[in-house]
Amino acid sequence: MTVLNVLLVLCLIVLAVFVVMSRNMLASVVLFSAYGLIMALLWQRLGAPMLALAEVVIESGIISVLFVVSVFRISKDDVE
Repeated sequence: MTVLNVLLVLCLIVLAVFVVMSRNMLASVVLFSAYGLIMALLWQRLGAPMLALAEVVIESGIISVLFVVSVFRISKDDVE
């Protein structure tokens, strides 16, 4: 395992902790999206480019957009 892979794994752990511990939902969604991007980098480095592409499209793309929409809808419903 190279040093870069170890750094990516440590970054994933730190991001996961921040996603869980954050009290701001929008910040959690942004950190979750960053988690997906770093996970995709790690998949690419481990020799799984199709999995990395799926990670970027699904987790960092589609799911993050759905989470952002949900956060804004929840915030909007709380005001009413």
